Amino acid sequence: MKKVLALVLLLFAILVSCTKENLQESLVVFEDQGDRLELDPQQFPFNALSSYHFFKGHMALQKPVLGVLPYAPINALFSDYAHKFRFVWMPAGTHATYNGDNEVLDFPDGTVLIKTFYYDRVQPADVRRLVETRLLFKRNGAWEFANYVWNAQQTEATLDLNGSYTPITWVEEGGATRTVNYRIPSQAECFTCHKFDGVSTPIGPKPQNLNSLFSYGDKTGFANTANKNQLAHWVQQGYLQPGFPKRIATVPRWEDVALPLTDRVRGYVDINCAHCHREGSHCDYRPMRFAYSETADPENLGVCVPPDDPLLPQHTFIVARGNTARSLLHYRVAATDEAERMPLLGRTLVHDEGLALITEWINSLSPACP
Repeated sequence: MKKVLALVLLLFAILVSCTKENLQESLVVFEDQGDRLELDPQQFPFNALSSYHFFKGHMALQKPVLGVLPYAPINALFSDYAHKFRFVWMPAGTHATYNGDNEVLDFPDGTVLIKTFYYDRVQPADVRRLVETRLLFKRNGAWEFANYVWNAQQTEATLDLNGSYTPITWVEEGGATRTVNYRIPSQAECFTCHKFDGVSTPIGPKPQNLNSLFSYGDKTGFANTANKNQLAHWVQQGYLQPGFPKRIATVPRWEDVALPLTDRVRGYVDINCAHCHREGSHCDYRPMRFAYSETADPENLGVCVPPDDPLLPQHTFIVARGNTARSLLHYRVAATDEAERMPLLGRTLVHDEGLALITEWINSLSPACP
């Protein structure tokens, strides 16, 4: 009897081992079997988003499998009113490290940042529509892009790095109807916004922009995921090395009307403008430096700073205290022409709420610039 039992256990072990090998060959082990997602970044990019197995069930529901962690920055880049789902995946046994409050986390090779753009109440069916999913993955020490465009059936997204337009008509929360010819960027356009010192880099995942509570709820397969500080949760889940500073110079949430007006503006331009207006980036030749860590100095916001390229004669300053008509910043935020708007890429519509914030701030400044 003992020999028979031993033989049965041996056969069971062999069967489990073979099953495990087959799962590894498919590059993924699924959450319902108790294992976290495993991928080989050397095989990226796949032609179909489904090949990564980031999501369980109906892929359009964006329910991540174990190992794919959702997150949300305090402030988000305006993208023609599109909503966004964000996730991060790292290979097992690896983690990001702190690199400064205002610096992108130092992510390990194999990291994948996942961002899906979508609209709610899209007409005529009045449904949610996923438009694109952008991947930024780190391989051999360098960040690379892979962009996936969703089909009309919302069952798959396919690789497309050429860029395209998608017309979207949707109903806002207040009941107004909006229309946009949504721009899905090309690989070159992605690089324009993400370049730093000639190489690609993420924009949003910095400690200053992640030091906030996030309600995980049922958005993840990780255990014990109540409303938590994101940085602390990343440490708990092994995605961030412990030991980052207890006090982080956290960006103000620009939508928080209880905060001082200038603080809100600093938070807004940090996420919408600073990635281009810094040393080594696309607009580094301009005099402004919009990173939150630099805008305590009002000159870096352009206050009473003459523009090197005024678009109209009346634009005597980048920001003219108390006078939006003389302020080039205000003009660019209100513009939609791609040669004049700011940011140059990533939007085609005016961000009404952002423009209102900039307008209120400029009108609050005094005395007038000389």
